[in-house]
Amino acid sequence: MHKRLYILLCLCFSLILSGCYYSHPNKMDHWAANGEGAVDSVNFYINHHYWTGYNFRSTDTLSLQTAPPLAGLPDYGAIVNDTIAINSHDQLVVARVMYVPADSTDSVWVKVARDQLTQGWIHESTLLEHVVPDDPISKFIYYFSDSRSVYVLSVFGLVVLFWLIQSVRHKRFRIVHFNDIPSFYPTLLCICVSGSAALYGSIQRFIPATWVEFYFRPTLNPFNTELPLIMALFIASVWCMLIVAVAVIDEIRRQPDIGDNLSYLASLGGVCVVLYLTFTLTTPIYIGYPLLLVYWAFAVRQYIKHQPSHLLCGVCDKPIPHKGRCPHCGAMNK
Repeated sequence: MHKRLYILLCLCFSLILSGCYYSHPNKMDHWAANGEGAVDSVNFYINHHYWTGYNFRSTDTLSLQTAPPLAGLPDYGAIVNDTIAINSHDQLVVARVMYVPADSTDSVWVKVARDQLTQGWIHESTLLEHVVPDDPISKFIYYFSDSRSVYVLSVFGLVVLFWLIQSVRHKRFRIVHFNDIPSFYPTLLCICVSGSAALYGSIQRFIPATWVEFYFRPTLNPFNTELPLIMALFIASVWCMLIVAVAVIDEIRRQPDIGDNLSYLASLGGVCVVLYLTFTLTTPIYIGYPLLLVYWAFAVRQYIKHQPSHLLCGVCDKPIPHKGRCPHCGAMNK
């Protein structure tokens, strides 16, 4: 039985990895220019994930050279040209791409334009360090990845704060998997977060180019036919997290004490952050896969073990273990 299950999991994993890459046009000889510095647009788009007409947003100041790079020059960077300054948060569009093989710094030069009067050339490596794709999803990915530690510290700060408030006020603390509220949604949210984190870690480990392509051309539609299977699953898992999170908030809103609700919500957020970090870091080194199965089994077992009550008193709206007299207000429930 275990052997069959292992074979089934391997087949599923192979099927997912077999659909990991975006479908690109396979026509060749689409040259953007003739002669020296020519660029094959199809190959460039596949390898660099953008092409002329693509929009960026600057995240820092940039300096563009007004004169075009000279493909026959041994070291173009030694020549002094007039420069144009690009401010932070300016929108830029890619106007042209050129190869300069003799350039010792970077062989790819990109011409970008802010407007008709403000345009110039810059090394691709320098450009990509100071711009982000001009798309809300790409910006979210960029700023979230760059500020991950800040968010983690903020969430844990909230957890500690509400833990102290709860301990002082009631001498008890609700937390998922141990002293949970009478709902399966918090457990389901943790399962969704851990599964999505494992998918993200797998993408970063095995097919990072697929994530880069998604970063340059993102979508929130998991049914997009151009998406690889694993990216469609990841986007679906993100939607599942959001839907379950709304259900969790609605369940918490029904709880009687707003202090308990806020502390529980903070603790749940802290648990989700821990799960996210754990599985994104352990999945690339293969430990995350068995750990994910163990965690899922533990989460379901804890929920069944504690048997939370799903009945509410018809008078005070507080949870009751069974039909009959309410232990909180004394009303009879039939």
